[in-house]
Amino acid sequence: MKIDVFAHVLLPNFYERMLAIDAELPQKMPFLQHPLLSDVKKREEVGISDVKQVISFVNVNPEDYLEAEQALELVKEANQELLDTVRMYPRQFLGGVAMLALNNIEGSLEILENFVAKNSQIFGVQLFTRHLGLSIADQTFRPIFAKCEELGIPIWLHPVFDERKPDNNIVFSWEYEQSQGMLQLVEAGIFQDFPNIKIIVHHAGALASFFSGRIQYILPEKQVEDFRKFYVDTAILGNSKALELTIDYFGLDRVLFGTDAPLGIVPAGATQVIVETIDSLPLTQADKQAIYSKNFRKLVKKD
Repeated sequence: MKIDVFAHVLLPNFYERMLAIDAELPQKMPFLQHPLLSDVKKREEVGISDVKQVISFVNVNPEDYLEAEQALELVKEANQELLDTVRMYPRQFLGGVAMLALNNIEGSLEILENFVAKNSQIFGVQLFTRHLGLSIADQTFRPIFAKCEELGIPIWLHPVFDERKPDNNIVFSWEYEQSQGMLQLVEAGIFQDFPNIKIIVHHAGALASFFSGRIQYILPEKQVEDFRKFYVDTAILGNSKALELTIDYFGLDRVLFGTDAPLGIVPAGATQVIVETIDSLPLTQADKQAIYSKNFRKLVKKD
């Protein structure tokens, strides 16, 4: 079995609640209109039989629209809907990744303790490169990292646009934001302060492997070492040479199969393309299987 660690959903009840708050969401973020984000039954029809997905919500965050208590309640409802969906479709989904409301730190810590840590099918929590206009590396969010390390909860790191920039785009901007978020975490000493923290970065670690020379010669030695401590997925729409760079830079044991499904390639995402790319790499079958599932199972300590 292959485990897709970075697949996305926008489940119906949560989406309906968000549309009631802002009816213009589909126009503001056109990717939300993808039918397979919400239609789980149709998604199952086009799925690949030996792939199970770990699902997380696309970046529609209640904290950006609601006050702290309201945001927390909506996030709790969304997390329960996520868990219910995983249980309802076991052939398609292996587990889920919870969301938080970072305008409510205390409530988010409660989610980590009482929802994530206590449900075996919730593998971690999703954070974004920016929250509430602040870098994820801001001191405001340190209690979240501390609690995740304490409880052994992995963090899924996903990019969002920096709204201070006038020219954001889906092709390059998110990869820049992802790389910048990684740099800010490293410069803030996140791996020094929390040496057992586990952070999975979307889109193969973005720019890091390509610019590894700049990282090596510009950053202090400890930060150079810390940059290699991220885990990364394979969600770069194929591109075997880029994936080889990713493996060389982060190490085989930190690369996890992930596709960004159902986004990327019409109609159901890039799963088949990414599988073909991994299969074409000059790796042993054991190494390929490490990417497909064993590295993730070791990360989340699941047999």
